[in-house]
Amino acid sequence: MSATDFIRLALRALVAHRLRSFLTLLGIGVGIAAVILLTSIGEGLHRFVLREFTQFGTNIIELTPGRQGAKGGPPGLPSTARELTLDDALAIARVPHVTGVTPVVWGNSDVQAGGRVRRTTINGVGPEMHRIFSMQVRIGSFLPPDDPENARAFVVLGSKLKNELFGGANALGERLRIGGERYRVVGVMQEKGQFLGVDLDDTAYIPTDRALSLFNRSGLMKVDVAYEEAVPAARIAADIRKLMVARHGQDDATITTQADMLARLSNILDILTAAVGALGGISLLVGGVGIVTIMTIAVTERTNEIGLLVALGARRRTILGLFLGEAVALAALGGILGLAVGAGIAQLVGLIVPALPVHTPWHFVVIAEALAVTIGLLAGVLPARKAARLDPVEALRAE
Repeated sequence: MSATDFIRLALRALVAHRLRSFLTLLGIGVGIAAVILLTSIGEGLHRFVLREFTQFGTNIIELTPGRQGAKGGPPGLPSTARELTLDDALAIARVPHVTGVTPVVWGNSDVQAGGRVRRTTINGVGPEMHRIFSMQVRIGSFLPPDDPENARAFVVLGSKLKNELFGGANALGERLRIGGERYRVVGVMQEKGQFLGVDLDDTAYIPTDRALSLFNRSGLMKVDVAYEEAVPAARIAADIRKLMVARHGQDDATITTQADMLARLSNILDILTAAVGALGGISLLVGGVGIVTIMTIAVTERTNEIGLLVALGARRRTILGLFLGEAVALAALGGILGLAVGAGIAQLVGLIVPALPVHTPWHFVVIAEALAVTIGLLAGVLPARKAARLDPVEALRAE
């Protein structure tokens, strides 16, 4: 049998039962559409989160108290490790190729100004924080480079916090209270928006030593370090670790590079994307069961035809290939339909809900179509083998 005749017979069998064929490929199509839609949303979230993290720069190292591993607990939890201090931050700033250091302490407190009170996040930071994290000051200036242990009571407001406290009035030079202590406003930050659900505009920045006193802490929560982009992060991390061991007498701090954080986050998001894609894959299994059912019915209905083909000299492998071809064609067409519908819905969701990032990865499209064809092939094996093993005489006698 020629290839042309083979394809003609397979397509004729599908067209002869249009409704049944359509319902079968629809089952595969729904599964593929679900996979594409869910993975598009998952991949979009993946890119969104990574973009959120990298907006602050990629040449940043975070130092937190406590050593992760067998000798220490996670950073931030009480431990016997020595606390990070302002002197530690000053020493790190002198490490070769380090371009900026900001010691960090944060918490919540009431901010009072002009008869208005707002409870918000207070960040104790160093004067280089805005440069390290690529943040811009819209009005005024950032915290001046005072003595780290005796800084003046200056505050820089986020744009939203400024509007809540002072409205449209100029806030520069105005006085406000944070935790009962008076501060003078020296700057207002450019709007930054939200970062993973945290409103960066509804915050106040004060000197680190003032925040230590405000929150009654003796040590820093972390130290953020910026370094020259041309220098490998591992080299800077090793130099910082060597310095901290010399200062503390033991390796009792956790050093995390931006690359480490992004790699861990990317792995988590990859697993999440694969998980939601697997949920859509359940529909593919249902579609595969549908192909098995329809092809089994087709074999029963076309027993006479199979017997005639064998009697006319058709090889059993030809019969096998014919039914496998029909199953693969159903799955492939269903896959194409599902790809179009899934990608279309994903783009529509992106238009209707702009805040929801949606991206359809093309490698998932190829994988999904290959998976549909594979399911069609596997689902058609048993019915095709049954058809190929029919006795021609008995098949011709069948009604």
